[in-house]
Amino acid sequence: MMNPMVWQLNRLKDLHPTPEVQAFHPGVVQPVQEYHATLPGYRFTPLHPLSTLARHWNLGGLFIKDESSRFGLNAFKSLGGTYAVAKYLSRTLDHGQPLTTHTLTSPGTRQRSLTFATATDGNHGVGIAWAAHQFGHQSIVFMPRGTAAARVQSVRAAGGQAEVTAFNYDDTVAWVAAEAAERGWVLVQDTSWPGYQEIPLWIMQGYTTLIYEALQQLQDFGVKRPTHVFLQAGVGSFAAAVTGFLANVFASAIPLIIVVEPTQTASLLRSATVGDGQLHSLEGPMQTVMAGLACGAPNPLAWDILQHWVGMFLSCPDEMAARGTRILANPLAGDPAVISGESGSVTLGVLSHIMASPLAQTLRQSLDLNEQSQVLLVSTEGMTDPVLYRRLVWDGLFPYDAS
Repeated sequence: MMNPMVWQLNRLKDLHPTPEVQAFHPGVVQPVQEYHATLPGYRFTPLHPLSTLARHWNLGGLFIKDESSRFGLNAFKSLGGTYAVAKYLSRTLDHGQPLTTHTLTSPGTRQRSLTFATATDGNHGVGIAWAAHQFGHQSIVFMPRGTAAARVQSVRAAGGQAEVTAFNYDDTVAWVAAEAAERGWVLVQDTSWPGYQEIPLWIMQGYTTLIYEALQQLQDFGVKRPTHVFLQAGVGSFAAAVTGFLANVFASAIPLIIVVEPTQTASLLRSATVGDGQLHSLEGPMQTVMAGLACGAPNPLAWDILQHWVGMFLSCPDEMAARGTRILANPLAGDPAVISGESGSVTLGVLSHIMASPLAQTLRQSLDLNEQSQVLLVSTEGMTDPVLYRRLVWDGLFPYDAS
């Protein structure tokens, strides 16, 4: 029998405006979207309606934002990395011009060569490597032990130097921060700690382009507002950025946001369950097939938003991610196939269990998922590890058992 999901309604949710979400107001982050539009290859990534599956589950609508084509880098993470690198470079120029690719690459604005450093499970590092390369700088990306060879190669293909450490993800972050301070590298990390908050905030603001696009695309389908948004979380930066944007757009009518984590690394769920408003991190090897979510120490900037605006925190086993990948690759008639990696597909796997399993009836009722619901998901990555993807889809790795 599959290990069960664990969930916690957020007792800290208050729906009162908080200073933290002001950084994600559409007026504040409009320059982010304008900057991304100047990057080579920028276009809205697809928002796929899964209409047949929605009818199968008696939902009003089901949509998934497919980030596998983002800048040709196979994941959404480049949105944050490119914006943070550009903001850092722009600040050193003091030229008073709008932040665009042209202003950062024109002959008159070339700067001394810098080295941008980061720790990553894969996708964030690819984005940093690509951004640094775009502007003629170096990057060095450190990855936790056990990182798949394909993810290492993706960083190198994007123009970065990649090295695998002997540490788990959280310890790799701490090690790289120390190395960057000693060697004079520019640390571009997607989590924060005391004294290091500005660049992580830029990265989070970079992610808002995704939800800005999605809300416009939903309008094209006649959906003025999603009722439910499922967001996967590692350190929580992506989930918080989307939540912060939605909080500003919809205020007291914000959709019900469900944050999903792997069972082995569910520190946000743990923090919500303790309910004292503080973060409660996890330690250990972080063994999960969802490599992009294998983080035990959340971003405090993210928690400041999530604890006030998220409706539910939920953890799930690897079987859910595997099921989501298989469903997206093998859709019902009329729905498009979506190639989604295990960290990208987990929210659909969770939703499938909620809607179809007798064991999830109470959870389904708690979420009020029905024929009026308009559900938004994000496939945050494509096939980032081809070997693992084939094992999931071809060989049935991590089989699902609803009993």
